[in-house]
Amino acid sequence: MSLLEVHGLAVHYGGIRAVKDVGLAVAEGETVCVIGANGAGKSTTLRALAGLAPAARGTVAWRGRDITALPAHRRVRLGLSLVPEGRGVFPRMSVTENLLMGAYARADAAAIAADLERIHALFPRLAERRGQIAGTLSGGEQQMLAVGRALMGRPQLLLLDEPSMGLSPLMVEKIFETLRAIAAQGVTLLLVEQNANLALQVSDRGYVLENGAVALHGPAPALLADPRVRAAYLGGAE
Repeated sequence: MSLLEVHGLAVHYGGIRAVKDVGLAVAEGETVCVIGANGAGKSTTLRALAGLAPAARGTVAWRGRDITALPAHRRVRLGLSLVPEGRGVFPRMSVTENLLMGAYARADAAAIAADLERIHALFPRLAERRGQIAGTLSGGEQQMLAVGRALMGRPQLLLLDEPSMGLSPLMVEKIFETLRAIAAQGVTLLLVEQNANLALQVSDRGYVLENGAVALHGPAPALLADPRVRAAYLGGAE
């Protein structure tokens, strides 16, 4: 049984059919990416999986249970955590306060403290800036904070929406190194990313979205080598 299974997902914004027919599956321990051009429906798909955009049609199943109508906060308690596009940190709160917000549904104080230290080990820069107001951090530091905050909820599946957006090449490299480390710790990842090359390099499998529907899917190495993917999303590079 897959950890997450999606069939025939459609999402509408007024008269706009942002997502028309998306089907995908994520097995426990996998890293799966969703790539595609701007406007293909990638971020809308992730928002629907997190419970932030209602499905007009289709089903979302978690460990075989239909959660299509389940609100976002209850999905978090099941084990789905979203790192949103644009990071969404609480700008007037400190780094530590932001991280602790990720553990809002937990009551295990000792384990929360241990997880805070684990996040500091994963992101040493956050440890250095633990008392700093989040709105004064750089974009890359805010992305680290958004990922760390989501991890504080001990997710079984981490949803990441465009983690490289607006970051310098050096910071993008650091973020993706950290994603590899998170995956190595056993967290399942579903990644929506404009940088198709990097996304496929860190993933086991991938889905290509075009016009709100899945056009291609398969193992990441096969998609990296696919001439259609290379021409459309990898600049045709050898």
